[in-house]
Amino acid sequence: MATEKIILGIDPGTTIMGFGLIKVVNQKMEFLQLNELLLKKYEDPYLKLKIIFERTLELIDTFHPDEIAIEAPFYGKNVQSMLKLGRAQGVAMAAGLSRQIPITEYLPKKIKMAITGNGNASKEQVAKMLQTTLGLKSLPKNLDSTDGLAAAVCHFYNGGKVTVGKSYSGWEAFVKQNDDRVKK
Repeated sequence: MATEKIILGIDPGTTIMGFGLIKVVNQKMEFLQLNELLLKKYEDPYLKLKIIFERTLELIDTFHPDEIAIEAPFYGKNVQSMLKLGRAQGVAMAAGLSRQIPITEYLPKKIKMAITGNGNASKEQVAKMLQTTLGLKSLPKNLDSTDGLAAAVCHFYNGGKVTVGKSYSGWEAFVKQNDDRVKK
């Protein structure tokens, strides 16, 4: 009997949110879709978050993913950028949690390591490896969508078992694992 699941990978962002979907049938990956949500044209940061939430729900309701893999925000040069990324990630996670879909976070280096064998690989190297692995005919102009797809593929390679990052199966699990972040 065939076992099948769909994994939604998300690269959160307030300028571009990338996402990719794979189907796993009998432990073999099949490419479903990759795309991006362009948010540059919206000035209001709260409207951007609303759109991220709604688009994530739309993806969930269309493709019915069994699991979500999401890239964790990282601190680069600007703490404000990290805060914006964290908000984008949070609303995408909230959309998944509202539909009771297990979510796993992966650090960017963990995703790059899983795809290319090098935790410091460039976006282009990750995209090319995905193109080869999944037989993609072409690559998008912006590589945020391949970053989302990479999160899904990383999750597949890790079999859903993570040593770095956190996994939540719903609001109750999130609260239990983040007691320090809950106001009482």
